[in-house]
Amino acid sequence: MNKYNIKELAEKLERCRNVNLDDVKLEDVDEITAIKIDRRKSSNERILDFIMKAKNPYIFKINGKLVRIRFSETDKTAEDCLTNVLKYLYR
Repeated sequence: MNKYNIKELAEKLERCRNVNLDDVKLEDVDEITAIKIDRRKSSNERILDFIMKAKNPYIFKINGKLVRIRFSETDKTAEDCLTNVLKYLYR
């Protein structure tokens, strides 16, 4: 996992989290199926790969529809939620 710059990824997450959806153009958003993640990697590495590869890990397209992920104030971490999403998508 040395190839990941955690500080840069954390800064990217902070920037992306606060993007106003009204400012997002559909053509500028990743289609989720186009983001390829190696299933052989650990769940932590898959999450880091997703964050690194996605233009905005909180906003993407599924079949041309804009989707935004938000997290509630619960005991679940963002990692838990992203792991669940990635497990569902890449099973």
